[in-house]
Amino acid sequence: AAIEAKARGKRRLLVPEQNAQEAAMVPGIEVFGVKGLRQAWDFLNGDGELAPVVPGVRGLNEPEVRSQDLLDLEEVKGQQNVKRALEVAAAGSHNLLMVGPPGTGKSMLARRLPTILPGMTEEEAIETTRIHSIAGTLGPGEGLVRSRPFRSPHHTISNAGLLGGGSNPGPGEISLANNGVLFLDELPEFRRQTLEVLRQPLEDGQVTISRAAGTLTFPSKVLLVGSLNPCPCGYFADPTRTCSCSRRQVEKYRQKISGPLLDRIDLHVEVPLVDFRELSSRTPAENSETVRERVRICRARQADRFRKAVGVRSNADMRPGQVSRFCELNGKSSGLLEQAMEQLSFSARAYDRILKVARTVADLEGTDTVEETHLMEAIHYRSLDRRLMG
Repeated sequence: AAIEAKARGKRRLLVPEQNAQEAAMVPGIEVFGVKGLRQAWDFLNGDGELAPVVPGVRGLNEPEVRSQDLLDLEEVKGQQNVKRALEVAAAGSHNLLMVGPPGTGKSMLARRLPTILPGMTEEEAIETTRIHSIAGTLGPGEGLVRSRPFRSPHHTISNAGLLGGGSNPGPGEISLANNGVLFLDELPEFRRQTLEVLRQPLEDGQVTISRAAGTLTFPSKVLLVGSLNPCPCGYFADPTRTCSCSRRQVEKYRQKISGPLLDRIDLHVEVPLVDFRELSSRTPAENSETVRERVRICRARQADRFRKAVGVRSNADMRPGQVSRFCELNGKSSGLLEQAMEQLSFSARAYDRILKVARTVADLEGTDTVEETHLMEAIHYRSLDRRLMG
């Protein structure tokens, strides 16, 4: 309401006292918080004094402390390959799929992804606050949302709950996770139709809801993280445990996730069981702050690269023309990718996404050119679905 009032040239705004801090975050308009209609009436008639609300002084680099912010990547034992995939995902805003048996730490890892993401820009913070304001999820007196959202809906969620809608259309989980992480645990437990409706919002970065009264559009720029077991019992292809599922059960389980949806997930990584030596090790693991600094530097490179591009904030957002320009391969690397495309039957969409991930890996190393090693890592992240899902 404050954003729209300013856009219409209004200079002052009266809002409920509980929402005053929230509205005051919009610069260029005076906000007054009132306790009720009587106080508003008296103020408008000059019978009462109200001071304009001063927005909170905490900046974007001082996020509010929430339970999820107390998590740290150093608490996760082992899983170095998965941690590397998390870093690549955070650095380029790439969607991630984790595949592994129960108890390997998939959920634990996913919940620590926000701790290695860089702080939100002012633009992102206002956009995120706006969505949560519409949804009514901001607490009384809460101002700007400064921490990146982490949403983990239950697998019984409806299409409207995930995408948004209802008789009075509001944002769904994918929009509430905008500029943050949307975690779908046990992906095959979700209805296939529900998963399929995610495809277009993931591609477009927005959700459009049409009703008789009009059409609403909500942003949906999320980092999607999914997790799943390789089969219903969880132990398909496990070297130490026997899978109890029939071939038909395994096929039915995997068919719940379509190829087009998998194509929109840039990184597919296996999460194996952690052995005793790693679990009992006293060697300190790398903490979230250290990884977040590398991610911040990588994102800064991308911000400079795309400073003139509208709607492109990270490598994952690149359009085909930008992929051709910024992900150019030499002859040897081009031959490697051609071989991978033929042998692993990758789609045209997967081709672009491999190049985007390779660009991110190169950015993490601080190099301007995409080398063969960067491409090999990117291809590796696409090959697991052919072995575990194929």
